Amino acid sequence: MKQYDAIIIGFGKAGKVLAAELSNRGWQVAIVERSNMMYGGSCPNIACIPTKALIHEAEMSSLLYHGDFLKQTNMYKQTIARKNRLTSFLRETNYENLSKRPNVTIYTGTASFVSPNTIKVVLPNGDIELQGKEIFINTGSTPIIPAIDGIQQSKYVYTSSTLLDMNVLPKHLIIVGGGYIGLEFASMFAGFGSKVTILEGGNRFMPRNDQDIANNVKDVMEKKGIEIHLNTRAQSIHDTSDGVTLTYSDVSDRTPYFVDGDAILIATGRKPMIEGLNLQAAGVKVDAHGAIVVNDQLRTTIPHVWAMGDVKGGPQFTYFSLDDFRIIRDQLFGDKKRDIGDRDPVQYAVFIDPPLAHIGITEEEALKRGYSFKVSRLPATSVVRSRTLQQTDGMLKAIINNHNGKIMGCTLFCADASEIINIVAMAIKTGQTSTFLRDFIFTHPSMSEGLNQLFDV
Repeated sequence: MKQYDAIIIGFGKAGKVLAAELSNRGWQVAIVERSNMMYGGSCPNIACIPTKALIHEAEMSSLLYHGDFLKQTNMYKQTIARKNRLTSFLRETNYENLSKRPNVTIYTGTASFVSPNTIKVVLPNGDIELQGKEIFINTGSTPIIPAIDGIQQSKYVYTSSTLLDMNVLPKHLIIVGGGYIGLEFASMFAGFGSKVTILEGGNRFMPRNDQDIANNVKDVMEKKGIEIHLNTRAQSIHDTSDGVTLTYSDVSDRTPYFVDGDAILIATGRKPMIEGLNLQAAGVKVDAHGAIVVNDQLRTTIPHVWAMGDVKGGPQFTYFSLDDFRIIRDQLFGDKKRDIGDRDPVQYAVFIDPPLAHIGITEEEALKRGYSFKVSRLPATSVVRSRTLQQTDGMLKAIINNHNGKIMGCTLFCADASEIINIVAMAIKTGQTSTFLRDFIFTHPSMSEGLNQLFDV
């Protein structure tokens, strides 16, 4: 049995930076990854990086070849090839960055607990047991596959991971699920020229957002030819001679409908990836959703076993995973003051076209909590930079506390929203009032100078 100071299960964002940090401090580290196609984790291989690369090229495709499906098909195929080269480069770089360290050992195999301190790794040439003083679980999440008749038998059903491997642009993409992943893929494939149909089970589009923002997003997406059906329940999937047919019903009256397509994307959420870990052997508990239970410092129910990233539940963002690493580093080597509460509120972005970004509370939340506040709205077209970019769709919205002038929340649905939201986040987290952004000197022309107008209330 091999002894290590630390065993890290999963080669994701938190795991790889923690391995480097511990290595720099002289720890003997073992990192276990089940697939040689996942070095670096989901983000550079199947999630953030490849999808954002495709979204960027979809916008270019729409600009250059809108209405010419043949040219867009050719561009899509070339884009997939470029995406594959990018992910391969990042995967190799991530592997080399750790493998070259003398006190880091990478095992490509499947890990499971034997006891609270012992891990069994199933390797291609046999099993090995590792013992660690500290153990870190960083196995991420996996798509939720709903119980739809025929879903397992169909050769046209994909997840957000497997759809990225298809180099043939579908003429008609059916998306089951209207959450943020589904919306990003809808915007992407519509940009490449596919017909896109979204089937959402809820009776409200984008329920996490204010109604005016959701309506604006819906209008923009429908203008791009995306069909959005609410209150639906997917019932069956059947392959045909030239594609696939999905049968769904309207939840309110059970009326059946049929939709034919070339591919179906299942985007009904993700769940923590704990299968095969044998957590009970270590005494590590999970909640009702299968997420590993942790305290505010990311320790599990067994103090020397930690969980980082998506596997512990909560928002599934790479930058959360990176911050998990910072919390653990502080617990191991710092003053032990950092915890998961330090990062609230956290901004996020949805990379539709134009992107949607948000931080803090919404207007509807502020009303429910009884706050005294004012609302500022600004059409994206009011920002002159949107005209030079030819991206005038969208709106900007802010919630401001009437008593102290602090920014309570902000939603940006406009060009460059994913960048501008970071400016708002810094203003909020440094305790600035709305007048700080109202009077700040931004470059011109830029989308960020729209904050001058947005906060001039």
